[in-house]
Amino acid sequence: MSEMHAAWPDKHPSVAFGKVGVLLVNLGTPDGTDKASMRRYLEEFLKDKRVIEWPRALWYPILYGIVLNRRPAKVGEAYKLIWNNELDESYLRTYTRSQAEKLAAQYADTPNLVIDWAMRYGQPSIPARIEALKAAGCERILIYPLYPQYAASTTATVNDKAFEALLEMRWQPALRTVPPYHDDPVYIDALANSVENHLATLDWEPELIITSFHGIPQSYFKKGDPYHCQCQKTARLLRERLGLSKDRLMITFQSRFGPEEWLQPYTDKTVEALPKKGIKRIAVMNPGFVSDCLETLEEIGEQARESFMEHGGEKFTHIPCLNDSDEGMRVIDHVVARELSGWVK
Repeated sequence: MSEMHAAWPDKHPSVAFGKVGVLLVNLGTPDGTDKASMRRYLEEFLKDKRVIEWPRALWYPILYGIVLNRRPAKVGEAYKLIWNNELDESYLRTYTRSQAEKLAAQYADTPNLVIDWAMRYGQPSIPARIEALKAAGCERILIYPLYPQYAASTTATVNDKAFEALLEMRWQPALRTVPPYHDDPVYIDALANSVENHLATLDWEPELIITSFHGIPQSYFKKGDPYHCQCQKTARLLRERLGLSKDRLMITFQSRFGPEEWLQPYTDKTVEALPKKGIKRIAVMNPGFVSDCLETLEEIGEQARESFMEHGGEKFTHIPCLNDSDEGMRVIDHVVARELSGWVK
C-alpha cells in the first residue's frame, strides 16, 4: 500500500489519481436531422454570446421569433444530404470519435494517458467528459479545440465551457489549452500533401485552388480577433509550400449569417463570378476545418459545385479535410505531444 493510501482513514472513498487526460473538442452536431433535434442544437449554438455578440434584448426576439421557427427544418434537410446513415450520425461526430480512438491507439503504451472527445454544442458535452476524465483519475487535462486558426467564436468558447465546468468542482484538475497552430510546419505540410494526393487522382488540372475558411463578422475582426490574419498566413504558407503563384491559389470566406458584413471575399460570390473571368476548372479546400461537416460537404461539395457549374464552370473538385487520415492524425499527434511536454514522457 502506498504512503498516500496508508494515510487514508477507514472507509475513505476510493479516489482515482495519477493520470493525464486529453480532450479533443469540435464544434458540435445535432443528434438527428428531425426538427426537434435541429432546434435544440441551433438554440444552444446561437445562444452563445461568443457566436452572436448582439445585445440579448435585440437578438433573442429574432432568435426565438424567427430563426428557431424557420431554420431547423431547412438545416435538417441539408444535414440529410450528408448524414452518415450507416451510423445514424453526422460525419463530424464520426470523424471526431475516430480521431480520439486513433490517438488513443498511438498512445497505447502510455498507460497514464486518457484520450476522450467532446462537442461544444450537443453531445457528448465538454462538462460531462471533463467530469469523466477526472473520475478516471486525470489530475491534469489538455483541452484541444480542433481549430487551427484562433477565433473567439470557436477556440475561445471551447475554453470558456471547459473552465466553466471547473466552477462546479471542489477538486479541480489542472487545465492546459492548445494554442492556434495555423502556421505549424507539420500542419502546412499535411495540407499540402492532401492537395497533391487529391489532385493526382484527377485527369484534369485546376486553374485555381480556393482555400475557403469559415467567415466571421467584420466587427469581430475590428475588435481584435486574430482569425483573419491567421487564415491569411495559413493560405500564404500553403501556397508557398505548393510552389504556386498568387494567381493559382486564393483565399475566400464562407457561411455568413445575418445582415452584418463578414470577412471577404465571399466564397459563394467568388465561385459564381469565376467562369465569367475565364476560370472554369477549380479545386476548393477547407484548411480551417479539421473534419468534414455540413459546411464542407454540403455548402462546398454540393452548393458551391452546383453554383459554379450553373454559371459556366466545367470542372469542380472538393478536396476533403484531413479528417482521421494518416496526415490528419500526424498533425493531431504532433500538437498533443508538443502541448503535453512536462506532463507525459
